Amino acid sequence: MGHTMAKLKSFTIQPISSLTPYSALILSMVMIVLFVVKYYVLENFLLQKLYKSIYSNLNGRNRRGFVNHHIAGVTKILILIFAFYPFVAVISAHAEFQTHLSKYSTVKMGDILLIASQMLIGIYIFELIYRTNLSPVAVLHHIGTIIIGQSAIVITLHSQLQRDSDLEFILCTVWGAFDIVSEFLPHVAIILYRIYPNRHNFLRRLFLCSCITTLSGTTVETIVIMYLFGGLWTEWRLAFKIVTPLLHLLFSATQLHGSLVFFKMCRKQERLLTCKAEPGSEEQKIGTSGTLIIDPES
Repeated sequence: MGHTMAKLKSFTIQPISSLTPYSALILSMVMIVLFVVKYYVLENFLLQKLYKSIYSNLNGRNRRGFVNHHIAGVTKILILIFAFYPFVAVISAHAEFQTHLSKYSTVKMGDILLIASQMLIGIYIFELIYRTNLSPVAVLHHIGTIIIGQSAIVITLHSQLQRDSDLEFILCTVWGAFDIVSEFLPHVAIILYRIYPNRHNFLRRLFLCSCITTLSGTTVETIVIMYLFGGLWTEWRLAFKIVTPLLHLLFSATQLHGSLVFFKMCRKQERLLTCKAEPGSEEQKIGTSGTLIIDPES
């Protein structure tokens, strides 16, 4: 780790990618693809074919959440697959943004990371527009991610390039990586919750696992981010020294909120298990639709 930190401190000042001036176009294409997949593939064909009455019986709000979790989950898998190698190579300081992906490729590490960052930002923009029941914490998290992500890209343009500009973008990729890994299981959990609303023991274990993964992910993320941020302390301008910890607090608060929601959902499933067969039980009062008092998508 010390060797990696030393190499990051000597990281060559350079633009992320030659595609950086076209970031708005890339983001626009991402949003168009998300709309096409949502409208023509998922809503009008695939989800109805796969889930039949399970999907058609969802109310409007839950249906939007169901669609959103499919889009976010699949997109994050795609990001993880094609950006994993460039991310590891750059964060470990074994490559730089302008390093070619392979000896025979014209594509560079920074090109992949730039596109991946716009894909992740696109997910958050899509969710803000499409979802109807986001919590205030989630809204602040999404808005903060969009602003800091785009700002980290803009400040790496040639005319404004500073030593900490590249480092801030690297820090953002670390945030994004933890977001993808720690939040993937919650996407799956909500999808399965809609499919199997009455399998309370299965859901109890699933929600507990989701709670643990988001909580442990937040803990590890904080350790890694603060290690990088503190180790590079002398490289940061004053603005970054102030803004970066505040943003991390916001991101952590959102993830902890998600952990709390899943913990409450786990406890709810435990109560449903204990009173499942009792007359006038809590399950009968709620009904068999699986709609709980706790909103799993807040």
